[in-house]
Amino acid sequence: MEILMAIIIGILFASATYLFLSKSILRIIVASGLLSHGAHLLILTMGGLKQGAVPLVNKEGIPVTDPLPQALILTAIVISFGVTALFLVLAYRAYQELGTDNMDQLRGTEGND
Repeated sequence: MEILMAIIIGILFASATYLFLSKSILRIIVASGLLSHGAHLLILTMGGLKQGAVPLVNKEGIPVTDPLPQALILTAIVISFGVTALFLVLAYRAYQELGTDNMDQLRGTEGND
């Protein structure tokens, strides 16, 4: 199962890298989402894909799952949602003001008021 997860994580990172190199700001926002999902899967895989009992009640001899990777991923999901919302608002506002989402055209508008 870890091999399959490693392949999926590699595909997510590769597609995010490809989208980061594009000129459209919306593709860059999608790339940041894909990169964060890949990081979430990486944390989950590195924590171990074990099955066990709930970590709240530990009876003798019963293996329990580690709750730390799940807590880290939950926090990372909330942070990536906030960052994605901020990026979308900035992209929408830039499109309203400038009429484009092309990064090359946005670079030339730094000093214009």
